[in-house]
Amino acid sequence: MPTQRKAPAPAGTDPSAPAADGAKFEDQLAALEAIVERIESGEHSLEESIADFEQGVGLVRALNRRLDEAERRVEALTRGADGALVSEALDDDDENSA
Repeated sequence: MPTQRKAPAPAGTDPSAPAADGAKFEDQLAALEAIVERIESGEHSLEESIADFEQGVGLVRALNRRLDEAERRVEALTRGADGALVSEALDDDDENSA
């Protein structure tokens, strides 16, 4: 079975790039899932699989940074006037009844 060469990604479309490039979290996550599927398929050469793995590692790091930032933003929004974290139980019924 001949191996197909992947064309390099066009400039500016690196899914592991920071959020400033406008890529949505969900798009980056979908790209990571596609990479995992390609690697697990076993249909690509070792070199292609290693390149996919490297790209996946970059995506994981970028996604983790974005999750950490989201957590910091939520924490900042949920601090009380005295700076202490305010913990409230989430009630799904309140969202559905609005």
